[in-house]
Amino acid sequence: MGYSITQKVIAAHLAAGKMEPGTEIGLKIDQTLTQDATGTLVYLEFEAMAFDKTHAELSVSYVDHNTLQTGFENADDHRFLQSAAARFGLWFSRPGNGICHQVHLERFGEPGKTLLGSDSHTPTGGGLGMLAIGAGGLDVAAAMAGYPYYLEMPRIANIRLHGKPAPWISAKDIILEVLRRLGVKGGVGRIIEYTGDGISYLEVPERATIANMGAELGATSSIFPCDETTKRFLAAQHRAEAFVELHPDPDAAYDETLDISLEELEPLIALPHMPDNVVKVSEIAGKKVDQVFIGSCTNSSYADLMRVSEILKGKTVHPSVSLVIAPGSRQVLHALASNGALAILVKAGARILESACGPCIGIGGAPPSKGVSLRTSNRNFKGRSGTADAEIYLSGCETAAATAIYGRITDPRELGAPITINMPGSFDTRDEMMIPPSKNRRKPKLIMGPNIKPLPAFPPLPDTIDAEVVIALGDNITTDDILPAGAEILPLRSNILAIAKYAFARIDTGFVRRTKEAGNGIILGGENYGQGSSREHAALVPRYLGIRAVLARSFARIHMQNLVNFGIIPLVLKNREDYDTIKPGDLLRLADIKNGLRDNSLVIENRKNHRVYETKHSLSQRQIEILLAGGLLGYLKNRRPSQKPSNR
Repeated sequence: MGYSITQKVIAAHLAAGKMEPGTEIGLKIDQTLTQDATGTLVYLEFEAMAFDKTHAELSVSYVDHNTLQTGFENADDHRFLQSAAARFGLWFSRPGNGICHQVHLERFGEPGKTLLGSDSHTPTGGGLGMLAIGAGGLDVAAAMAGYPYYLEMPRIANIRLHGKPAPWISAKDIILEVLRRLGVKGGVGRIIEYTGDGISYLEVPERATIANMGAELGATSSIFPCDETTKRFLAAQHRAEAFVELHPDPDAAYDETLDISLEELEPLIALPHMPDNVVKVSEIAGKKVDQVFIGSCTNSSYADLMRVSEILKGKTVHPSVSLVIAPGSRQVLHALASNGALAILVKAGARILESACGPCIGIGGAPPSKGVSLRTSNRNFKGRSGTADAEIYLSGCETAAATAIYGRITDPRELGAPITINMPGSFDTRDEMMIPPSKNRRKPKLIMGPNIKPLPAFPPLPDTIDAEVVIALGDNITTDDILPAGAEILPLRSNILAIAKYAFARIDTGFVRRTKEAGNGIILGGENYGQGSSREHAALVPRYLGIRAVLARSFARIHMQNLVNFGIIPLVLKNREDYDTIKPGDLLRLADIKNGLRDNSLVIENRKNHRVYETKHSLSQRQIEILLAGGLLGYLKNRRPSQKPSNR
């Protein structure tokens, strides 16, 4: 039986385990990336591992999240990141150079390679045929040190795209259709592999949009074939030598298949407050909108913004709408400025923002109170925009541009004949904003400002824990719920003491106080606990405050690993009815933890109502040993990687 694309890449990088779904495998990692909101901790963790240089083929530190410098904190972080890149042998992408996923696609992505990034949307690289995976920062630091990246061997789902997209249908509509069908948990434990004749109509940035939002499905990654379209993209980026043809074998078998006819699609939109709450644009057309944001790592490419420019040409943004546009990279911005498209956008009334994440994570561009904002970004979680009571809708650029003109949600088909954009045969690839790895043999010092604090150290796990249930939560709790983003909070990412006071701030303002008073705490969660961003702070901060375990009905992949990495036990109750018998304030005892974890037989006693709960987990023996060591840093303390990534 032949291999799928995913299996081919995994087989070429398999460092441990077998390609059997449900078993743990270790992958050699070729490339790593970080962004500034997560990168400070990554390099502090890497330093704590006592390594002096990255052992990956290529590592890049990007600055794209905390670019708003309202105080010294972000500027200090940027200076620290540049010094860390020089010290450890990384490329450094300066503030203003663009969003990590867009820039990496342009400058570094290579078909058939593995990429691990401390950002949940790292799978964007799958549009270029990479096996690109988002992870917590500690896992990225370990990959830089040469350790394999461990995960449960995913199931491989094949989504077959058929036919030519209907008029005005874009890549965003395709992934919204997938979300409509599968939901935010539909990709959990899976890698999504796209095939079918419909792929030939999608340029690499469009494929990247689809791969990017596989994160919203909960998928481990998404991947596309490498074909003539890929070859043209790489040639236009002056990187033709990176091309490797990559297709599934004719007799490749998949665990699941889904067929989508692109000819039958209509423009789609996600309603508040989940990206899978998808309907046809025509069903809600006419709803008044206060703001339109076009950008983010999902829809900020050259082709995206050229379509917006063509739609806005000769028109003016509606007087009741604030239109903000953030090009995904300096390369995109330069191309728009060179061909006149930028002037069209400015003349139409668009506000041009820095090439950065911006409004997607609540850094500028927050909507008005109770405002309606239509965005081309990938997440519309409540409060993520920076305005707690705003309604956030998600769509493609075509719907967003039409809406900006008319001041109401507008089906782009009302604009008449669809717009066709031809990709340039050559892009400007000058890298003045990219600093290459230092050749200085004398290692530069890390430059740490007053807001950058040492990592908290956690002791090994005790064999008995008495802990109070400090909060009870519903389904689909996001890492934004656990530790919010935004202009006020993000600058504190390198200062755990300062950022800790914001834990669960949008849900329960008493959480921090109660947890500190309890000494040891337990979180009671629902389905899909920890979905969304890869931010390890959502595990590190609760552990710092005293959280020792999370009892949830199910966990999002990245967050569960982050819990393990910082010594928090992720457990599921065997009897689902037991969740209803546990209340905030109950005192739970976890006894004989070492044997209970190793035998998957850990029992919890509720010392308030005298009930006993049987638990289960999906942890590997390696993950159990990490927990018992108090976290990944403790586990790796006396271990060195047995092998380094290959230089194929």
